[in-house]
Amino acid sequence: MGLTSKGLAAGLVRVAAQMETAAEELNALDAKIGDGDLGVTMVRLGRAVTEVGDGLPDDVGMALLKCVQAITKVSGSSYATLVATALMSAAKTCKGRTDVPWSDISALLGGACQATMARGKAELGDKTVIDALDACRASTAGLDDPAAIVAAAGAAVDATMAAMRDKPSRVGRARIFGDRTVGLDDPGTVAFAHMIKGLSG
Repeated sequence: MGLTSKGLAAGLVRVAAQMETAAEELNALDAKIGDGDLGVTMVRLGRAVTEVGDGLPDDVGMALLKCVQAITKVSGSSYATLVATALMSAAKTCKGRTDVPWSDISALLGGACQATMARGKAELGDKTVIDALDACRASTAGLDDPAAIVAAAGAAVDATMAAMRDKPSRVGRARIFGDRTVGLDDPGTVAFAHMIKGLSG
């Protein structure tokens, strides 16, 4: 069995719990190059999707759409918009399916990457979460075991952060800080790393 609506709901609970733990770290990191509220945003999103988790339809695409609706209802932040955009991309692909093979995850990540790149007007190498999404797409290609997928994605995000750390941010509010972003991890990528950590728990 692959990804089902029930499996999605269970995963969302774990991710939301991880966000509660990571909130202060994300706020502190975001405060250096942004508004300082990324942790608050992620907690809000986590609670929103958890609240709708028990009532998700069996159709995985429609379940993802319901999560998108919950996210957009509680936050209009730029990062929340990217999360919603990524989930919307996956929702369109998964619509009408009650069981999505794990081997499809790489393609779903690729679709999410393209969608968020268009929405955020960013490119690979701009030091955003998009770099991590693309790395996860590549690292999970050909994998069909959920534990292996999560492990590969986690390693890919860590490697991406290490590779981008000494580069300046080129998109969003962070770009205003220019060279001051050198040596810092992109807050959105760190948030994504925590999402994956939640799934591995």
